[in-house]
Amino acid sequence: MSAREEMLARIRRANTTAAGQPGAGQHGAGQHGAGQAGHGDGSSGPDGEPAATPYRTHGDRGTAQLMDLFAGRLTDYKALVRSTSADRLAAEVAAALTRRRARRVVVPAGLDLHGLDGLPLEAELITDDGLDVRALDACDGAVTGAAVAIAETGTIVLDGSPDQGRRAITLVPDYHLCIVRAEQVVELVPEAITRLSASADRPLTWISGPSATSDIELERVEGVHGPRTLEVILVEP
Repeated sequence: MSAREEMLARIRRANTTAAGQPGAGQHGAGQHGAGQAGHGDGSSGPDGEPAATPYRTHGDRGTAQLMDLFAGRLTDYKALVRSTSADRLAAEVAAALTRRRARRVVVPAGLDLHGLDGLPLEAELITDDGLDVRALDACDGAVTGAAVAIAETGTIVLDGSPDQGRRAITLVPDYHLCIVRAEQVVELVPEAITRLSASADRPLTWISGPSATSDIELERVEGVHGPRTLEVILVEP
């Protein structure tokens, strides 16, 4: 079977399964493992083609393992990662902004940074009330919360909730400081999709590291489509 035929066969099986037709893509226990669809025991679907292997919808890692995996993925993407406890969160945010020498920082109206201290006297937190692009571009960075984070892919998802605000505030400034709590980290993409079902009608922002792109010469350029620097504070349970 050619690569094209295999791809089309998988699409047909997926469509059949989605339509709820009995027997589509089913196989018994002890058959193909992940990444081995169509090989090994000769089982096949209703059209005589190799049976599809169902993808995982739930992870089995514990909280500590998820946090470690997520932090590792973020580091691979060249994001800055720091961990802290809930009672040290405000101090850690202040320290991050001080290291960045950020003087004007935009924050969404629903983000609670109660107890934030330690900022330089010239630093200013600006609550977003519909700032235009020019005003956002004059800010040194943005601080937001998150809706969910995916450990397997190192992805943060923002859904526009009050602690995250408009998409523009995390796309225009050159620096994004994102607060991710342990209970928001899931292992797999399907788990994230389930959590996001209530906000499926909102614009979602999926962030996997700082903004970066490569041209035809494979020259990496950062900061073209979003912040050049992503820093993540992981709040431990």
